[in-house]
This record gives sequence, structure tokens and C-alpha cells, in this order.
Amino acid sequence: MRIVIAGGHGQIALRLERLLAARGDEAVGVIRNPEQSEDLRAAGAEPVVLDLESASVQEMAEVLRGADAAVFAAGAGPNSGSERKETVDRGAAVLFADAAERAGVRRCVVISSMGADPDHPGDEVFDAYLRAKGAADAYVRSRTALDWTILRPGMLTNDAGTGMVLLTASTGRGPVPRDDVAAALLELLDTPATAGLTLELISGNMPVSVAVKDVAGN
Repeated sequence: MRIVIAGGHGQIALRLERLLAARGDEAVGVIRNPEQSEDLRAAGAEPVVLDLESASVQEMAEVLRGADAAVFAAGAGPNSGSERKETVDRGAAVLFADAAERAGVRRCVVISSMGADPDHPGDEVFDAYLRAKGAADAYVRSRTALDWTILRPGMLTNDAGTGMVLLTASTGRGPVPRDDVAAALLELLDTPATAGLTLELISGNMPVSVAVKDVAGN
């Protein structure tokens, strides 16, 4: 498979790229900073330099053309302000979805956030982040014809993955290693029957592959 990942230098994205490369798939990571290219190559991915805050839908569609699936893993980052939550966490996600449609890439997996809600109240930066993520999720769900799956992990940690998770429409709060998020993304990409689902993910007691098959109804 050829998988195009927006936000290709993110911690989860790099883990996913390694997993894809290890099994012989072609991972393409979209990055803004060309200095990150070597990190992607080390992970087994092909870097493509494109700034999603300034790119056109057509430019992104050219990168996506011929891909089997698209993954939106980009984010403005914890040190950014409310304005970039809007331009990256919402705006770039919308552009990426539109570009996937234009390129004819139906399968799209979006990394969102637990608590994402376009109507989330509050004036803090994190409140703006949850509104931006929620608005992006709502756009993908209602304004596109993509075969989308939205994954909302709990509190992300850098602990070693256990491969054991809880994956349902509503899990309640909890932590989850980034390793296990990447593993879940890989399984979701391999399971088209999860299209149309918005799922929460935390650590649990079910193997990742079994958890994904369970929500897919297999």
C-alpha cells in the first residue's frame, strides 16, 4: 500500500511510518520543514515538503494521487497559539480531506483528540484546540464522501506500547502509549469496515488487532 501521512514528522506519524516500512508498504510523510527529511528517511518514509497552511488543495492532491489511503496526523503543536489551532488543526485537516477527494483517495484516517467538539466552550488555547479538532472532524464526517475513520486517543505517553487497548465509541479518560496509537492506525488502515466510525482509544486489555476487528463487527 502507498499511504500519505500529513504531519509526517509527528511522534505518532514516525512510529506509523516505521510500521508501514517494516512490512514493505510505501509511506509518504508530508512535512513543512525540509530539515526533517532525514528523520523520515530513517523511519523508512519518503519525505515531501509542503506547508499545509499555505498549500492549495491541488498541490496536496498531487501528492495524494495514486495513494491507497491518507492519514491526517498534523497538528500545530503544544506551544502554538489559538490562531494556529485554527489554521492547522482545522484548516489543514479540511484542505487535506478536500485534496484526498480530488485525488480519488477514498480511505482517510484522521487523528483527532478526545473531547474534540466544535462547540467546546472556553477561552484557553486548549479550548481552541478542541474546537478546531471538533470542527475538522465534523467537516470530514458531513461534508466529504471519504471512507473516513476518526481516532481520538486519550492522554498520549511515550511509554513502551503494550499492544493492549480499549477501542470503542466512548472509552472514558485514560492514557495510551503513542506506540499503541500507531499500531491501532495500522490496523484501521487494514480494516475498511471501520469507515464511518469515530473511535476513542486508551490502554486496555484487548489486543489491538482484536479491538479493531471488534469495532468493525468482524
